Amino acid sequence: MRSAARPTSELPDAEAVARARSGDHEAFRVLVERYQARAYRLALRMLRDPEQARDAVQEGFLKAYAALDAFEGRSGFYTWLYRMVFNLCIDTKRRDRSNRHVAWNDEVAVEVASSPVPAAAALGAPEKDAARGELRAAVLRAVAALPEDARRTLLLREVDGLSYAQIARALRIPKGTVMSRLHHARRRVREILIEAGALEPQVPPAEEGGAA
Repeated sequence: MRSAARPTSELPDAEAVARARSGDHEAFRVLVERYQARAYRLALRMLRDPEQARDAVQEGFLKAYAALDAFEGRSGFYTWLYRMVFNLCIDTKRRDRSNRHVAWNDEVAVEVASSPVPAAAALGAPEKDAARGELRAAVLRAVAALPEDARRTLLLREVDGLSYAQIARALRIPKGTVMSRLHHARRRVREILIEAGALEPQVPPAEEGGAA
């Protein structure tokens, strides 16, 4: 007895791509529905404009559909799509020089700064919120001051949560380059925050066995 055919909505990405290549529009629709929300979140974080973000996602899927024959499957479909949408957003930002926003959030601000808000325990709720807001603003400025390649790599890691290997595939650079960029980007962000007075310099712990 033959098993029932798998519903189109449950197709693995690779099979959906293969069917879409053969002209199965429903299979490509599955990929769109599966990833359009994630792609839109990426575009919105980068562009900070809902209409531009929607346009970038739509164009990204159109480019992906037109280039399906070139998709070799060495990375996942979403990584491939991600790179297209990401590059479209970069092109949009270059065309719109007035857009100076950098995507970030409070949790990433604290992680990158690797330092709590100064004297947070002694602050009331409104003061804590204000202090966190000031730290977040300082981090935004620090990230905006990074070179574009470093900023792009840092955001892919800290905001979008991609692994080193995924970033390497998305940016088409060696994994070692990803790690080096991240190391220097994080260090530079901390340096900028310290220079701006948003963070206290880290003091090395005292050595044991010193003079009494």
